[in-house]
Amino acid sequence: MTGLSVVIPVFRGAETIGPLARELARLDIDGGLELVLVNDGSPDDSSAVIRALVDELPVPVIAIDLARNFGEHNAVMAGYAAARGSYVINIDDDFQNPPSEVRKLYDYARAHPELDVVYTRYAWKQHPMYRNLGSRFTNWVAGLLLDKPKGLYLSSFRCINAFLRERVNGYAGPYPYIDGLILQTTQRIGTIEVLHNERTQGSSGYTFRKLARLWIAMFVNFSVMPLRASSLLGFGISLLGMLVAVAAVVERFLGNTPQGWTSLMAAILVFSGVQLLMLGLVGEYLGRLYLTTTGRPQYVVRDVHRRGDDLAG
Repeated sequence: MTGLSVVIPVFRGAETIGPLARELARLDIDGGLELVLVNDGSPDDSSAVIRALVDELPVPVIAIDLARNFGEHNAVMAGYAAARGSYVINIDDDFQNPPSEVRKLYDYARAHPELDVVYTRYAWKQHPMYRNLGSRFTNWVAGLLLDKPKGLYLSSFRCINAFLRERVNGYAGPYPYIDGLILQTTQRIGTIEVLHNERTQGSSGYTFRKLARLWIAMFVNFSVMPLRASSLLGFGISLLGMLVAVAAVVERFLGNTPQGWTSLMAAILVFSGVQLLMLGLVGEYLGRLYLTTTGRPQYVVRDVHRRGDDLAG
């Protein structure tokens, strides 16, 4: 078995994935190294670039083309399914995590075999402000919903062992959230501080819309707490509605308001918004359940290219 598999989801990474893969290939990895490059429906020529790397690099490279853009976590799941290493590290294609830190993370994980996953943390993050705020919100929510250890930063630059990879790969739903799957499986978690560089090329593929989708996946797929919170909210609003109703009755006899106006407005303003909120939340759960039971794919692999495939064909 290979010592380390490095899984890299690629989206708009035609300019960066080549230099990144070449630097990774030069690392001296005990047990050997393989690269799993997953083209997540990138609109540029990332597919051609990663296919060329299969025959160019001195280490084994698995080039996976997904049929369309499924999202980072889905692409990483496709990479996990193809990886053959005793340990798996996933890293973004933007060079913000220096390739030299891969060896540091791998060596730390091997030195602590009791850990199933090692997360990285940064002394200083070089992300834009909105990404930093989004990360803080994600980590705060994960602490509430997923029983995340206090102080743990959920970085996408992480190392997992083969045991945890197999457990994570067992999830077949269309909306994977890898950190949620990890935290549901194990509490043997370690951390290590690594460097974080500024992005030198391109722009982040994480828009606010994609961050929102990630938050929804965390809320709905891995916890029923939103449903419980909606029940508590409904109970609280019901109490408030009773107080408003009492106030409406008092105002009716002491004030000079049109008959029925106060109670009507109180009922509409207080209860309609709450009902729509709860219906939307329940609808989100039902919609995702429907898509899961009808077999919406987590990802669709169009093509897998390894060294020797052309000769074999």
